Amino acid sequence: MHHVVLERWSRLDSLLHRRDARIKLLAALVILVAIATTPRVQSVSVIGYALFLLTGAILAKLPLAGILLRAAVVLPFSGVFALISVLAGDPDRALAVVVKSCLSAITVLILVGTTPLPQLMAAAEGLGAPRMLVLVVQFLYRYLFVISEQGQHMRQAARCRGELANGGARNRRSRFQAASGALAVLFGRSYQRAEAIHRAMLARGFNGHFHPLKRASVTALDLVFLAAAAGVPVAVRLGAGGPL
Repeated sequence: MHHVVLERWSRLDSLLHRRDARIKLLAALVILVAIATTPRVQSVSVIGYALFLLTGAILAKLPLAGILLRAAVVLPFSGVFALISVLAGDPDRALAVVVKSCLSAITVLILVGTTPLPQLMAAAEGLGAPRMLVLVVQFLYRYLFVISEQGQHMRQAARCRGELANGGARNRRSRFQAASGALAVLFGRSYQRAEAIHRAMLARGFNGHFHPLKRASVTALDLVFLAAAAGVPVAVRLGAGGPL
């Protein structure tokens, strides 16, 4: 998993990384609700949320450029709704959609970048999330790595045979056929690998529940962190006015 950036970020050591996963999840939920319920985008509220999240990223020792680049992934989706709002004659709502989506994406990135997924899923289950939903997310996350690994192996094999270098000489139809065949082989190999992993899990006594290696405990510093992480966005939200 070392090739995944978020996975590598979550294994760092910082003030935020050492906080209990349940506390961080609760704080993130409060921040997301505060951002979503802010009635209108004002420069004061946007600056308040931005400075708060910037402080969190600095305390977590996360690269700011990397966070902003990955947060921009939501722009194509939020941009569509913003365009619809502009065409409907409501530019203020369009601006709010873009700003809120970016701030929410940064919040989620900081949460995931400071909490390994097993700890995050255990925290979600501990806070009452449906167990089946937690299992689906964990298996999906784990098997995405299987598909990614098989894809990298196939790409390396194709490069060794010189197929990628000679791809420009082929016509469009032959390249499409080669890509569709490679995709079928990829999922076939990934399915076999996933079956082997599942049998290995059953052989090791897997009973439908992922047990964390370290039992989590909430400390006084975690509670102080929760009070600060939840109090600041709530104060910014109240300062923005409007109905709660």
